[in-house]
Amino acid sequence: MAGAKRTKPKIATGLIAQNRRARFDYEILETLEAGIVLTGTEVRSLRNGKAQITESYASPENDELWLINSYIPEYVQANQFNHEERRRRKLLVSRKQLAKLQGAVQRAGNTLVPLKLYFNDRGLVKILLGLGRGKKKADKRQAQKKRDWQREKSRLLKGHQ
Repeated sequence: MAGAKRTKPKIATGLIAQNRRARFDYEILETLEAGIVLTGTEVRSLRNGKAQITESYASPENDELWLINSYIPEYVQANQFNHEERRRRKLLVSRKQLAKLQGAVQRAGNTLVPLKLYFNDRGLVKILLGLGRGKKKADKRQAQKKRDWQREKSRLLKGHQ
């Protein structure tokens, strides 16, 4: 086939997993995008879109940043070369960002919470981390009341027109 056209491989972009509970449980002070070190079977499994980051967190240890307790299911077609589903995964950030995060976590008692896991426009897996401070029960109730009032207000305004 001398005249056959070569097509570029299709790059998957978009959201893989989202931690919606994080914004309810934590007051997010700032966000940060980080790369993540994955094996081939993990990337293939992520393309199927079955990952979970709801119970995971990031921890700075030994001058590195680690994602702990995230769930990426086994890739079924990869028989013996598969990965561990809940292994610790290294996150890629600059030294400057890492030093800043370490200080914020140790000094102020904040937590690094993963908010989103996604493919960027180049097809690379990225994770959006939030530096969060845990909310108290009263803060959560207040946020719920505010959300309910906004919903009710929009209903009333919509019905009024």
